[in-house]
Amino acid sequence: MSEKQSSASPLQYSAVPSADSAVISYKSDGSDYVNISENVNGYPAVSKPQTFSRLPRRTPVDIQFDNIAYTASLGFRKGKKKILHDIGGRFLPSQLIAIMGPSGAGKSTLLDILSGYRITGVTGSVMVNGHERNLEEFRRMSCYITQDDRLQSLITVNENMMIAADLKLEVHVTKEEKQQIIDEILSTLGLSEHKDTRAGRLSGGQKKRLSIALELITNPLVLFLDEPTTGLDSSSCTQCVSLLRILARQGRTIVCTIHQPSASLFQQFDHVYVLAQGRCLYQGATQQLVPYLASVNLPCPMYHNPADYVIELACGEYGIEKVDKMVTASENGHSLTWFRTPADVTDEKTAIVPMVISTEPVKKSKASHRGLQETSMWNQIKVLIRRGYIKTKRDQTMTHLRIAVNVLVAVMLGGLFIGEGNEGSRVLDNYNLLFGCLIHNMMTPMMITILTFPAETSILQKEHFNRWYSLKAYYLSITLVDIPVMVVSSFLFSMLVYLLSGQPSDMNRFNMFFAISLLITYVAMSFGLMIGAIFNVVNGTFLGPCLSVPVMMFAGFGVNLADMPKYLKWGTYISYLRYGLEGYVSAIYGYGREVLDCVALYCHYKFPHKFLNEITMTGDQFWNDILALCVILLILRSAAYFLLRLRLKSLR
Repeated sequence: MSEKQSSASPLQYSAVPSADSAVISYKSDGSDYVNISENVNGYPAVSKPQTFSRLPRRTPVDIQFDNIAYTASLGFRKGKKKILHDIGGRFLPSQLIAIMGPSGAGKSTLLDILSGYRITGVTGSVMVNGHERNLEEFRRMSCYITQDDRLQSLITVNENMMIAADLKLEVHVTKEEKQQIIDEILSTLGLSEHKDTRAGRLSGGQKKRLSIALELITNPLVLFLDEPTTGLDSSSCTQCVSLLRILARQGRTIVCTIHQPSASLFQQFDHVYVLAQGRCLYQGATQQLVPYLASVNLPCPMYHNPADYVIELACGEYGIEKVDKMVTASENGHSLTWFRTPADVTDEKTAIVPMVISTEPVKKSKASHRGLQETSMWNQIKVLIRRGYIKTKRDQTMTHLRIAVNVLVAVMLGGLFIGEGNEGSRVLDNYNLLFGCLIHNMMTPMMITILTFPAETSILQKEHFNRWYSLKAYYLSITLVDIPVMVVSSFLFSMLVYLLSGQPSDMNRFNMFFAISLLITYVAMSFGLMIGAIFNVVNGTFLGPCLSVPVMMFAGFGVNLADMPKYLKWGTYISYLRYGLEGYVSAIYGYGREVLDCVALYCHYKFPHKFLNEITMTGDQFWNDILALCVILLILRSAAYFLLRLRLKSLR
């Protein structure tokens, strides 16, 4: 094999890089492959019961990249920094590949680029089976599993798997067939006993396996995993890597980033790609690392873990010139000298079958006209609403606590202002109650959304990139799922406050009061969604109340609308609390309200029109207020969607 090969030339090599592996035979067209022998050193073979019967039946994926460079922005007026420096490399199918290097070497950045997760600021080319990568088609055959386990913690393992199956498998697949696929995957990954356990209650290793299981639903040919062993104990690490090794033996290309594996863990990888300061020090077979180091006069000390030693070299502990020397020897990743070939394998216990990677381009998917997702938008919305309903039913914060808080605050406010709604001497106190109701209806849903949505956003990033659903389907689903809980909590709050405070016994007026409460709640939630879509919890918690102060200032409570300075008049038109307060006043005192009761010697405001004149409100603007709140709601919801879309794009 030549030291450098063109992207179009077929690469002859063993389907299995080491003798202790299951051997796979490929047909001449490279389309199908089956197991033809078992391993000899204890790793499960493909034909064993604990592996999948649904082997990939598509062309194996050979990934080659050339002169990959990435420049990151350091922030406003801070310039840019080059993370990757024109590196090259090649990752072959049926191999478990480790991208290694010290912190800051560019491991995760390279993984992001190869998976297609990061596209901004990237130069160079990525080839698939010798042809320029079509990113859309590549994403159809690959998946990206993030370092942190982004799972729906309130949903059980089996429910998570069924939702993933409903979103990722075509609609003609029956529920029984989906359950069979799920059962096989869970059995293989050792999760069958935890089918009815909520994802949030799983151990670290179990969560990692569930993350892998969710993506195996579509039987991908390429898996990218960012630090799959982080946070796991040694036993869980071994189980996780052994599982990935089995999956690779079935014809998949599996690429992981890993920081510093133990000697035993390191030996389970077939191919190693070592990075330092964005440059490649070595790429090739794991067993060839020690000979490679000896060839560049940097022999690995006896009884020393080669993985530890190469990381020490990459960190510059033996001098920066050693790093430069290795970069030169590996040609910054372009050299293929240290790849294993059939001639390198001398183990006679296993018959190694040479293969030729197909150089045909990946065929375009039949579903490409539908977008990246496998099912229709209607099906996506339906499944996501079902998932949202399960979460809502079990969510202690967004549902149970939210309803309880609304009831508690309503009782407190109603008890504090009890019987004041029809008392002419306490109209100003009742006015204060109306504004207090507005503040509650604004702050509670807004802050809950700001505190909870950023965590949901991280799950959205992973699932949306892995083609579970479109952003439109996701956004429509969360918009609809919120409505029942919001209606129930707003109704309970409005009813208790209205009755306890002795507001007019008129069903129409109560309906008006409830409608304003409901719209203010929904608008405030949309405002919180807009903040949560672009800011993290800390910044959002700070900005939410700060941005709410002007909204309250322009509501017309402390300063009448007529007394507002002309240069600040514009604020009254964008403050949704202004329309809420005006709507409340219209519901309670407008539209010909009769003379109020008076128990004092003199009640100046027992005639409602006097009070309306005092606060410069006409009391007949209810429907205009409803229209204004609906327009603001539409604007905020649309803004939240586009900001969320912008955030997802900015991360790439």
